[in-house]
Amino acid sequence: MGSDEISSGGIPRRPGLAGRLVIVTGGASGIGLATARRFVAEGARVVVLDRDEQALAQLPGEVPGVAAAIPCDVSDPQQIERAFAQLDERFGPPGVLIANAGISIRHRFLDITPDEWRRVMAVNLDGVFFCARAAARRMVGAGRGVILVTASTNGVVGHPFYADYNASKAGVILLVRSMALELAPAVRVNAVAPGYVLTPMQRAEYTDEMLDATNAKIPLRRHATPEEVAALFAYLASDEAAYLTGAVIPIDGGELAGGLASHD
Repeated sequence: MGSDEISSGGIPRRPGLAGRLVIVTGGASGIGLATARRFVAEGARVVVLDRDEQALAQLPGEVPGVAAAIPCDVSDPQQIERAFAQLDERFGPPGVLIANAGISIRHRFLDITPDEWRRVMAVNLDGVFFCARAAARRMVGAGRGVILVTASTNGVVGHPFYADYNASKAGVILLVRSMALELAPAVRVNAVAPGYVLTPMQRAEYTDEMLDATNAKIPLRRHATPEEVAALFAYLASDEAAYLTGAVIPIDGGELAGGLASHD
């Protein structure tokens, strides 16, 4: 195996990723940050879109080799169009979009305010739609592309305290399947449905006791790492997954096997 087939981290590179333009939304933290790192290691040209300008300023130190970091709130279609116009000028059409940006608020269904509902939907569902549409238009013109979306096991089964988040992720799943049908054969579209992942967002919402109680219910007895989700994205974006489209793939430690996500 040649040196060009091994990443800087010693990981064998997935075929078809070296040199490709990969856009990662919400790429300044959590799963998105781990995914940006993974694709840089794969030899891709990685552009991160994120609304957190402070985190974006630190990104070159966090992910050496990242091609660009562009401030963008994915809930605003005008900001998305401006970001993609910058990409057109600097890089050309994207090869891979990873629509990962998302937010959640832990609250009871009866306490969700109209503003909270709209904000969660605007980021988690509208943001995926606007980003995917912008990327797909360019990919169809180029004759190829891959769109990958961060869904959730919360979009597959009910889960208390996250009704708005759950609804947004269920919408994402059907959006992915619909896009896969309409954009084939030029563009493949798949979703990854993580279960519990130990990210800053998760840490902010769960106490240590809540994390321990959750781990006890997961068959593999732990949360996923962001790097494990990033590895699945790398596979799905690569030529090895050339016959996968319209799929929603759980990465949940066995959580859905027994419906554990439906328990408090």
